[in-house]
Amino acid sequence: MATPSDLSKNATRDLSAALNRLLADVFALYLKTKNFHWHVSGPHFRDYHLLLDDHATEIFAMTDAIAERNRKIGGNTIRSIGHISRLKRILDNDAEFVQPLDMLAELQEDNKSLTSYMREVHDLCDEHHDIATASLIENWIDETEQRTWFLFETSRRGDNTGH
Repeated sequence: MATPSDLSKNATRDLSAALNRLLADVFALYLKTKNFHWHVSGPHFRDYHLLLDDHATEIFAMTDAIAERNRKIGGNTIRSIGHISRLKRILDNDAEFVQPLDMLAELQEDNKSLTSYMREVHDLCDEHHDIATASLIENWIDETEQRTWFLFETSRRGDNTGH
């Protein structure tokens, strides 16, 4: 039984599918960020470890809101790790060792990809007049762009001018 919504059945179907795919990507990025947080090493360990933990916390905070928004509009949400695996576009990194700067670069690209995916969902929200979901996504895009910026700046090899 679906939650009643003023959105059309087509809108609910389209938005629910898009939100589930987004949720799968968010879970994948969360786990990759925690993986790198747990396995980072080197002279900047503390800074990178704390940065990645902050990022993981921010990413994880999106999961419940995405799933509950899906339910609010009359959709169903993901139910298992297998479901996440089938839907996600963010790639895993199971390497035994990744250089810290490579971790930051990979997460920067993944966050950029997530921003792009959220823009696609936002466009779908606009098409179906789903203002509430669009509003949530706008905030998440801002957060994700900030993570991308921090990862970029943290990974830069500055010269003696600081640039």
